[in-house]
Amino acid sequence: MSIWGSLIGGMIGLSLGGPFGMLLGSIIGSKVSRSRTQGYKSFINHQQVFALSLIVLSAKLSKADGNVSKEELIAVKNKLKIPDSEIDQVGKIFNKAKEESSGYEPYARQISEIYKGNLNVLEEVINILFYIAEADGAVSQKELEMIEHIAQIFNINQIQFEAIQESRKTSDKLNPYVVLESKPNDDILTIRKKYLKLSKQHHPDLLISKGVPQEVIKESKNKMRAINNAWDQVQKLKKN
Repeated sequence: MSIWGSLIGGMIGLSLGGPFGMLLGSIIGSKVSRSRTQGYKSFINHQQVFALSLIVLSAKLSKADGNVSKEELIAVKNKLKIPDSEIDQVGKIFNKAKEESSGYEPYARQISEIYKGNLNVLEEVINILFYIAEADGAVSQKELEMIEHIAQIFNINQIQFEAIQESRKTSDKLNPYVVLESKPNDDILTIRKKYLKLSKQHHPDLLISKGVPQEVIKESKNKMRAINNAWDQVQKLKKN
């Protein structure tokens, strides 16, 4: 079953509360208290929340530089694997989030609260936002600033943020030490421990169990490839 099927009018709209509940409530015409956020964690579908998070933050990101490009809109649809049968309702959410006057910060804070303790899931949100921003050829300075600020709201530190950003590069261009959140003068055992930790944190199966939908897991697999490539490069460099 598609994760997109009940985003509007389903259980998520009734139980989520906060800015997300307000957004969905405004679409279906019901009133949801913006302050009603306590206790919602036990009722929500985390895969749908992840999907909803990407739609709303992508909408906010699309106007960060004042230019909503066709490529970015296509990237949202393709990246999130939104079927044609669901594009109308997803489009309603995207457009509502894009048009409303409130910023992205309240949504980022609610996402951070929902996935508190699951840093790897929050990092995956940042990873996919980079994908969306890259769709028109380059990440603008405004987009970069917004993504970095969202990362800060998520309590993702600068080293972790730079590792996500670096892992987006092709294997021949990435800095393996940055990807592995290490330094060139760290010994091989220290870097190996970091590699094993990152490999576990970003394994697609673990991310799926934490709420990352199958529909968007490809970017997680790409992150794992970057981590593995970085480790291979480090081993070769340390032998020289």
